[in-house]
Amino acid sequence: MVDPDRVFCPKCGFNVHVYRNPFLTVDIVIQMESGGIVLIERRNPPHGWALPGGFVDYGESLESAARREALEETGLEVRNLTQFRAYSDPQRDPRHHTVTMVFAAQAAGKPQAADDARNVEVFMPHSLPRLMAFDHGKILNDYLAWKGARG
Repeated sequence: MVDPDRVFCPKCGFNVHVYRNPFLTVDIVIQMESGGIVLIERRNPPHGWALPGGFVDYGESLESAARREALEETGLEVRNLTQFRAYSDPQRDPRHHTVTMVFAAQAAGKPQAADDARNVEVFMPHSLPRLMAFDHGKILNDYLAWKGARG
């Protein structure tokens, strides 16, 4: 019987355990000077509107990954980058188990869709898309409640 949690090393033939760890990602709530929030329309599945974000590269800090992903997907250089909250529900991404660190940031300028973004748009908090990719609707609801509670 084949055990999917064990493989044989091709060099030494030793039977080793395969560890399955969640993938680490970052997402960024970018608030513009107008008060609007930047969302991207995903080019790749799962499709839909989402926060800018993506996978953290090996050797990269969470903050660097957040700045890189914001710039790659929206063309915006963010400022006042602050950790907001982590989300780790194993079902949050239909492709595999991911853990995301969500950041809040501000930006100025005109966002431009690039990289994994098919489109980019600035939405006012009262007119966010109803259907969003992943758990980004929940993240935005949590963010807006947190921001409102802070005054």
